[in-house]
Amino acid sequence: MANRLPKPDLKNLHDAFRAESTVMLDFANSLTPMQWNAPSRAAGWSIADVVGHIGSTAHNMYSPAGIHAACQPSLEVVNEGPVRGRRGWSRAQVLAEFETATRTAARMLAVVRHTPLRAVPMKLNELGTYPMALLVGGALIFDLHTHRRHDMSPALGKKTPSTDADRMRAVLAWMTAVLNNQTAQSPVSGLDAGLILTLTGPGGGSWWVDTDGLAVPGNRAPAARITAPAITFPDWGTQRSAWRDADVDITGDAELASRYLDAVNVI
Repeated sequence: MANRLPKPDLKNLHDAFRAESTVMLDFANSLTPMQWNAPSRAAGWSIADVVGHIGSTAHNMYSPAGIHAACQPSLEVVNEGPVRGRRGWSRAQVLAEFETATRTAARMLAVVRHTPLRAVPMKLNELGTYPMALLVGGALIFDLHTHRRHDMSPALGKKTPSTDADRMRAVLAWMTAVLNNQTAQSPVSGLDAGLILTLTGPGGGSWWVDTDGLAVPGNRAPAARITAPAITFPDWGTQRSAWRDADVDITGDAELASRYLDAVNVI
């Protein structure tokens, strides 16, 4: 499967990852003990578990354990082990790992993006392979951005924090890379006719979608067009909410577009 997506903006990915890491650390440090231990909207995980998950994921980006974890058949199963293991840790230990691991991963990305290593293909469980720099920065900013806004703040009754075009662009670079692999691995019936997915607002863009995955739209005529605000995609695009309940507009072949949207689940 050829990757037809544009090369990611690695400087933006690095800057966005550092910004989002700082936001998460400030948020976690601001919580009361009750809030720290409260349930999040990530099934079975507390707020503390989510922070521990991101810290362990960042640590895996530069440790030998990460290579072994990435070769397992299920990303969600792999994620559970480190979360369980950290439930006996103190809050200080979880936060210390988070701060150290995210800073180390950011330094790694800062170096890797200037070397040929940035393009080395790296496997991530059932999600396929990705260039090393995109995997390190993209997976982590996606976790930080999505968990903070859709699993943690709502669970605590806090206002959803703002974002910006640069951070949204970085999040969508990762989400569309994952969606590219998933679409090509399991294309829905009729997708050879092609769709155009447009995510509007800051950080958004348009993508052609067919049985080979995602690409720049070009001048091709699609069977259907799907349009939605970019800011909502991390919610319904991960099946945290139903796309039918979101501000998603379809024109053209509604049946094909609906089949495709039903299959979208970026993890």
